[in-house]
Amino acid sequence: MNIADKTILITGASRGIGRALIDEALRRGARRVYAGTRGPLPHADARVTALKLDVTSAADIQRAAGAIGSLDVLVNNAGIAPYDDLSDAEVIERTFAVNLFGVLNVTRAFLPQLKRSRGAVVNHLSMVALAALPVIPAYSISKAAALNLTQSLRALLAADGITVHGVVLGPVDTDMNRAFDIPKATTESAARGILAGLERGEEDIFPDPASESIADGWRTGAAKALERQFATFVPGSAA
Repeated sequence: MNIADKTILITGASRGIGRALIDEALRRGARRVYAGTRGPLPHADARVTALKLDVTSAADIQRAAGAIGSLDVLVNNAGIAPYDDLSDAEVIERTFAVNLFGVLNVTRAFLPQLKRSRGAVVNHLSMVALAALPVIPAYSISKAAALNLTQSLRALLAADGITVHGVVLGPVDTDMNRAFDIPKATTESAARGILAGLERGEEDIFPDPASESIADGWRTGAAKALERQFATFVPGSAA
């Protein structure tokens, strides 16, 4: 997947990694970048088109899918990470609405365009999908579910020529991580790592120093081996 001359949609594009991905995609020569946001997004480059897209809104998703005629890459970046202790059901449901069902519903809406282009889906996950961070348990659980969703979509969509990539993010200097006093990658370096991994065709992308430190263990571990084994049960799977 070469980003040059491609059309890309990035959800949660108003700030953080999403905003950095816009600029990185442009730097790599993207023909058109659709920026999904819940508010205005001024950008000087004419290749950027802002779209109102709350990933929990069926109407917004349907409207966005109708507005984009062709699409090569969908980046499911939108996410929330509340501090919680699993005592508030509304917090858990809201987190899953964005981090899991938002990813699924946006992906399903754009499958016709992605099938025509034999394109790519990029789902932003987290190291906490592999082991829970108990101060943000709802987020951790939702990302673990999103990892399973990514693996499922990867097998189910392979016969349509769509590749599905999971981005295992470590700590990045965003508003979401401001409270953590730990080393963090910049949003710009994370965006470079994400699109570089996509261009290399990596199924699981480890775009920053913290996540890269576990990449070899994941790729050669039991969970990845089981994923490949289980994918063979899907008719037409090339796994």
